[in-house]
Amino acid sequence: MSELNLSVLDLVPVRTDQDSSDAVAASLSLARTADELGYRRYWLAEHHNMPAVAATNPPVLIGLVASATSRIRVGSGGVMLPNHAPLVVAEQFALLEAAHPGRIDLGIGRAPGTDPVTSFALRHGAGGVTDEAVNRFPEYVDNVLAMMEPEGVGLSVAGRTHALRATPAARSVPTIWLLGSSDYSARLAAEKGLPYVFAHHFSGSGTAEALDLYRSGFRPSLVAQAGGERSDRRRLGEPRTFLTVNAVVAETAEEAERRALPNLLMMVALRTGAPLGPQLLVEEAEKALDDGSMPDAHRPLMEAMRSRWVVGDRASARAQLAELAATYGVDEVMVHPVAAAHVGTDPDRSPAREETLRLLAGRIGDSEPPALD
Repeated sequence: MSELNLSVLDLVPVRTDQDSSDAVAASLSLARTADELGYRRYWLAEHHNMPAVAATNPPVLIGLVASATSRIRVGSGGVMLPNHAPLVVAEQFALLEAAHPGRIDLGIGRAPGTDPVTSFALRHGAGGVTDEAVNRFPEYVDNVLAMMEPEGVGLSVAGRTHALRATPAARSVPTIWLLGSSDYSARLAAEKGLPYVFAHHFSGSGTAEALDLYRSGFRPSLVAQAGGERSDRRRLGEPRTFLTVNAVVAETAEEAERRALPNLLMMVALRTGAPLGPQLLVEEAEKALDDGSMPDAHRPLMEAMRSRWVVGDRASARAQLAELAATYGVDEVMVHPVAAAHVGTDPDRSPAREETLRLLAGRIGDSEPPALD
C-alpha cells in the first residue's frame, strides 16, 4: 500500500438538497481536496438525463477542475465516443492539454451513458445512427489518436487530401485510455497498444478475465508519422492499467455503512428499472428502507453490490484496497467516493466524500491521515 497510487472518479452526484450549481461546487471542493492530499488523477464521467448525476459534459468539467487545482491530472472517465464527432473530441482535449500541459487524460468509452432515447438525440448528426456509431468505434478511436498528433491526419475530399489537426500547433497530447465493462475494449486496447481500465466499480464481475485478455494480447504501439510511416518512438511499450472501486470510509464502520446506503438504493433502482431521482440523504435512505419502499426481493441485489464495494473505517478500507490491488496486479486504484450526506449538510459541499479521500490518503504505515490546511 505504501506504493499504491490513489486516484478519484467523480460522477458529480446531485442530492435531494442540491441543484446542479451546488453539485458542481461540491465536486470542485472534492477535487481541491484530492489535489491537496496527493491523489494522482481526477476523472469525470459522462452520463445523460439522470436526475442524480450532473456529469453530462466531461470536457467542460475537466476545464473547471483543472483550473481549480494545481497538480493533479484531470481527465474523462470517460467520454462516450459514439455520442460525439471524433474531431470535436480531439479538439476539446487538445485544447485542454494546451491550457494544462501534462495534466490531461482522455478516457474513451463505447457505452451510451444514457437511455436509448437520449442516446438517439445525442448521436443524431454525430456519428449517424446508434449501431453505425458503435460499429465504427475502432475507427473513431484511430481518428482521435491521429488528429491529436502534431502531424494530424489526411482527410480525402473530392480527390484531394487535406491535413486535419485538432490544434494548429500542438506541443503535447493527452494520455489516451480505453475504458470498458466487457472484454471488447480490453481486446481493442491490447491491439492498439493503449492504456486500459475495466469498470470494476460498475460491473464488479469479469475484471480478472478482462485484465488477463488485455495483458496477454497487448501489442506495443508506435507513433504515426506524416506520410504514414512509423517511428521507433513507442507510445506505450507495455500494458498499463488500474482498478476502479466504489468506496465509503468513515471514522467508524457503522457510519460508513450508513453513508453507503443512499447510493446502494440508487444502484438497485437503476438495475431494476425503478424510477430514478436525486440521490437521497442518509436519513431519507434509512426511512425508505424501513418503510418497505424497496421490495424484499431486491435486497439480495443490494447485498451483492455492497460486497464489491470498499466500505469501512480507515484501517479496514485501506486493507481492502491493498488486497484488491494485489489480487488484480495493479499499482493504482481509482476510488469512486459514494459516501452520502446527512440532513443539514451545506448544499455546496460533500464532507462525507471528502472524508473518504482524507481517510484513505497517505502511506499504509501512517498512524493518522494527513491533515488539510
